[in-house]
Amino acid sequence: MKFKFENLIIWQKAMDLGENIDKLSDKFPKKEMYNLSSQIRRAADSIALNISEGSIGQSNPEFNKFMGYAIISLVEVVTCLHKAIRRQYLSEQEFNKYYDDSFQLMNMMVAFKNKIN
Repeated sequence: MKFKFENLIIWQKAMDLGENIDKLSDKFPKKEMYNLSSQIRRAADSIALNISEGSIGQSNPEFNKFMGYAIISLVEVVTCLHKAIRRQYLSEQEFNKYYDDSFQLMNMMVAFKNKIN
């Protein structure tokens, strides 16, 4: 038996993104441990956490609210990626990979959010 959110592709992709961002941020300088590294990890983890939390809501408006939070967290991840490349913590190839993954997930999440409205 599964929780219903475990069947959601957006949740599965958000989980993957969170794990990948965690590994990526390990390469950031030690001085970023409590700043950018922590921020990008928390934002990335928050995406899947909000999707799962919203899925147990009793109504679509409740789920819609948490999907909004998940989308905001994804936008925060993208901003952190921009910060990281500007600070030269990422290669252009790494940036493009995570940016593209984020863009694809964003499109899926927005489509899903529109569907549940």
